[in-house]
Order: sequence, then C-alpha cells, then structure tokens
Amino acid sequence: MKPFNKIRTVVTPLDKINIDTDQIIPKQFLKLVQKSGFGKFLFYNWKYDENNNRKSDFVLNDTKYEGSKILVTGNNFGCGSSREHAVWALQDYGFSVIIAPSFADIFYSNCFKNGVLPIILNEHYVKKLQMQTTAIEIDLENQVIITPDEKIPFEIDVHKKRILLEGLDEIAQTLQFEKEISEYE
Repeated sequence: MKPFNKIRTVVTPLDKINIDTDQIIPKQFLKLVQKSGFGKFLFYNWKYDENNNRKSDFVLNDTKYEGSKILVTGNNFGCGSSREHAVWALQDYGFSVIIAPSFADIFYSNCFKNGVLPIILNEHYVKKLQMQTTAIEIDLENQVIITPDEKIPFEIDVHKKRILLEGLDEIAQTLQFEKEISEYE
C-alpha cells in the first residue's frame, strides 16, 4: 500500500442509504483474480441500462465528478456480504476516501486493509459535504476535512491511522516484527 496523508479533490455525492456490496460491485464481475480491474464495474447496475448505455441521471456518469477521490454517501454503506471486492472496485475507480454516517463493520475493516480511508461523520456534515461544489481537502495526519467554509474534525483509531499514514498492509505490519519472529524461531 502507498502511504496516505492528504487528498484535495471535488466530492462525489451519492445520496443513498444501505448501499450493499452487490450494488457496489455486482456478483457477475467477481471473476478477476487480482485486485485491479474492478473499477469499471463499480455501481454497474446504476451506471448502465439494460443495453449497456450510460444512464445520464447517475452521479458517476456526470463529467464534473471525473477524477474525484472522495465519495460522500449515506448510512450503512457497504452492508450485505463481506466481499472485499467492493473496496477494490471503489479504489480501482479512484476513490481514496469514503465519508458516511455509518459503515458495515466488515466493509469498514476492509477499507483500512486496502488503503482506503473511511470517515464516519454525522448526517449534518455529510449533507453539507454532498452539496459542496468546490474541492475539499482531507488531512489524515491532523484528522480534519477542510472546506472553503470550515474545518471538520473526524475521529479515527490510532492504529488504523498509523497503518494508512505509513502504507502498511497486514504483511508489512507483520514484517515490522521480523527480528522478534526470527529470534522466536
């Protein structure tokens, strides 16, 4: 994983609740054997009609959100099955930060394992961010979201913050104890 510190980008608003992992990445696209390549299938059934034409009314088909790295969405994001592919699809599409009032537990954990920052904010701030039309900044080190109008602090577990800041996946975390492991062996 690469280290995470600051991101400055426009926000992609997805004002829906209870978005499950099958909506994020439909099951028919889970055939790839690597973590990349899933982004083109992100929210597939919402992005395309039955003839595979882009739906003009879906937010990810709006060119003003191209290149956005921040998705702001509703309660219970990532619910449903425990498929890690959902995080892979979001990340492969380009999202590095997901902001919501709540996340499904396994999805939330999978975000950290893959270098995606999930931020839990109250609905008041989520609604404000969804209406933001200019770029905002996410500063993980200082745990703050900076908009043109205000600074919004957010909470994050110290360990999870560290693994994102240092870009440590589970293997890299284990290898930090290589000397101790060798001594034990």
